[in-house]
Amino acid sequence: MVSQEEELQAWCARLLTALELDGTTVDIGAVLKLAGVAAHSVVRPAAPLTTYVAGFAAGLAAGSGQADDAVAMGAAMGVAMRECEKYGENGGTDDKR
Repeated sequence: MVSQEEELQAWCARLLTALELDGTTVDIGAVLKLAGVAAHSVVRPAAPLTTYVAGFAAGLAAGSGQADDAVAMGAAMGVAMRECEKYGENGGTDDKR
């Protein structure tokens, strides 16, 4: 029987191949952590939305030459994580930005 981690790694590899992104490193644990924080700090459907937007931002930064892939992804995920945490702490308001 395949573990959940193995299944996610296989799925990620398959998806990267289908999207012609072979060789791209994905920190699955970090993505899942961000999704979990978004789900618990905002609302559950914020998890896929947050990870999508962070990935999109990273892709734009890397594609425009602002940063390499790893730096762009780390920065985008860091911003998203901080925003999720602030949102949760402030009850969704911008009072303490």
